[in-house]
Amino acid sequence: MSELKKIEDLIGDIHPLNQDAIDAASAHLDSLTKPPGSLGKLEDISKQLAGIMGEVIPDVTHKAIIVMAADHGVCEEGVSAFPQEVTPQMVLNFLQGGAAVNVLARHAGAEVVCVDIGVNADLEHEDLVARKVRYGTANMAQGAAMTRDEAIRAILVGAEVVDELVARGVRILATGEMGIGNTTASSALLHVLGGVDFEAGVGRGTGIDDARWRHKQEVIRRSIQVNQPDDRDPIDVLAKVGGLEIAGLTGVILGAAKHSCAVVIDGFISSAAALIAARLAPVSVQYMIGSHQSHEQGHAKMLEAVGLKPMLHMDMRLGEGTGAALCFTLIDAAGKIMREMASFESAGVSRG
Repeated sequence: MSELKKIEDLIGDIHPLNQDAIDAASAHLDSLTKPPGSLGKLEDISKQLAGIMGEVIPDVTHKAIIVMAADHGVCEEGVSAFPQEVTPQMVLNFLQGGAAVNVLARHAGAEVVCVDIGVNADLEHEDLVARKVRYGTANMAQGAAMTRDEAIRAILVGAEVVDELVARGVRILATGEMGIGNTTASSALLHVLGGVDFEAGVGRGTGIDDARWRHKQEVIRRSIQVNQPDDRDPIDVLAKVGGLEIAGLTGVILGAAKHSCAVVIDGFISSAAALIAARLAPVSVQYMIGSHQSHEQGHAKMLEAVGLKPMLHMDMRLGEGTGAALCFTLIDAAGKIMREMASFESAGVSRG
């Protein structure tokens, strides 16, 4: 079977949510000792999870954050405040449990799964998921970031990682990433697929100054002029001005939807992957939960383009899956409301 056919089959296995389960969850929520809808987004999460998993009160105990790591050739253009060698250094930090996402994942009772999908270095660690498609992307300011076949392969890597986690009992996933230069690629994707202009969509990433911010905009503009990505073909856009970790996360999102698992979307880069997934399979958006709106300029526009509403506004801009990890605790809270809250009948409370 060709790899393109695998993508087509993956998309074909994604179906709309279970409306009967949503209706049953809504009725259960309305039976609890509170005014209807008074718990706001917690109730929305409960109904969405029911529809995703086909159960009124699904078990979301087993949680995992998939951190996709890759390098970007566009760093040659001086678009980041940090050198490229930070990518493999941070991957080892994830694997040693010392990064912010590790701390917040432990707090949320989730495991962190780190995948080398395109780091420009040879890495070895017993806990590393080594699925390197290539040693970083090419410089997209001079030509395509990767070939179409490589973009497809990276999408399939993400879906395969989900297959393995689901086989181990994971039922709710989150997206995370690491890759110096990846806000540049994400901003390019937002411009091409979301129609957002450079000043509104290009942020400061790791904290660049005004001069480098203007230079970053120019590099993205040049990348789009050089490659002429076709906005009607999401894989073409991904291959020409995207990133390997963004492609991998696209596969994670599609794979989660295929397996009827919820997938919590983290920040700007993760949302770029969500935008690609939404363009490839619009119904996949029903399986996504927007965790937070980051401080990165353009993230609000990216979420709007995907069709997601964030639960948190914490002025975060770290990535890694940190915002999604925080969102896991809210999802747990929604589940406890469904399982533990008394009904009007059981509590002997009169309805309004």
